Amino acid sequence: MIQVLWAAGGTGFTFLMTTLGAALVFLFKKQIEMKIQKIFLGFAAGVMIAASVWSLLIPAIEEAEAAGKIGWIPAVGGFVLGVAFLILMDGLLPHLHLGEEKPEGLHASWKRTTLLVLAVTLHNIPEGMAVGLTYALAAQHYAEPGALSAAMALALGIGIQNFPEGAAISLPLRQEGLSRKKAFLLGSMSGIVEPIFGVLVVLAAGKIQPLMPWLLSFAAGSMMYVVVEELIPEAHLGEHSNTGTLGVMAGFLIMMLLDVALG
Repeated sequence: MIQVLWAAGGTGFTFLMTTLGAALVFLFKKQIEMKIQKIFLGFAAGVMIAASVWSLLIPAIEEAEAAGKIGWIPAVGGFVLGVAFLILMDGLLPHLHLGEEKPEGLHASWKRTTLLVLAVTLHNIPEGMAVGLTYALAAQHYAEPGALSAAMALALGIGIQNFPEGAAISLPLRQEGLSRKKAFLLGSMSGIVEPIFGVLVVLAAGKIQPLMPWLLSFAAGSMMYVVVEELIPEAHLGEHSNTGTLGVMAGFLIMMLLDVALG
C-alpha cells in the first residue's frame, strides 16, 4: 500500500505542476513566443533523456542483477517494448501536434481542440509511469539511504518541465477560441494520465515483483520515443534552432544533477 501512496503523491505533484502551468491562461492573453516554446520543448527532452538513463535504465539493470539475473536483458527487452507501445499508441490514438494541420493516428471526427489535448496527453503517459515506478522502487528499498530522494528528484524534474507544458496547451486552446476556464481545464486534464498510469503500473509491479526491471526500462523506452519522435524535432523547427539545443542541454544537466545530488 505504501508503494501506491508514494506513487500517487509523486505523480500528483507532477499533475499539480501541469495544472499550475495551465493556469497561466488567466494571466496571459497571447501564446508563448516560438523561441521560448522551443527552449521549453528542448528542456523537456533533456530532462526525459537524463531521467531515462539515471532514474530508469540504471536502476532496472541493478534490480535485475540484485535478483541474480542478467541485467541487460530486461533493460533491452523492456526498452524495446516501451518503444513499441508508444508507436502503437501514436498510430492508433487520434491526435494533433501544435503547429500542424493534419492529425495523426486513426481518423476521427473530433474537434481540433480535443486532438491538441490528446497529443500532450499521449506523451504524459510514460512520464507518469516513470515517476510512479521510481516511487514504488523507493518504497521497496526505503531502508537504503537516498532511495526516496532519487524518486523525489525525478518527480521534481518532471514537474519542472510540466509547468511550461501546461501553459503550452492552455494558451493555444485559448487562441483556438475556447474560454479561459475551458482552456485551463483541458490543459490541466492533459496531465491527469500521469497519476492514473503511475498508480496502475505500480499495482502491476506489486503483483509480479520480477516485472520491476522490465517496467522501469519500458518507461524509459516510452519516454525516449517521445523525445526523438516529437520533442527534439519540434524544438528545432525554423531558424535559430540552437535555442532548442541549449534547452536540451540545460534539461539534461539539471535532471542529472538532481538525480546524482539527491540520489
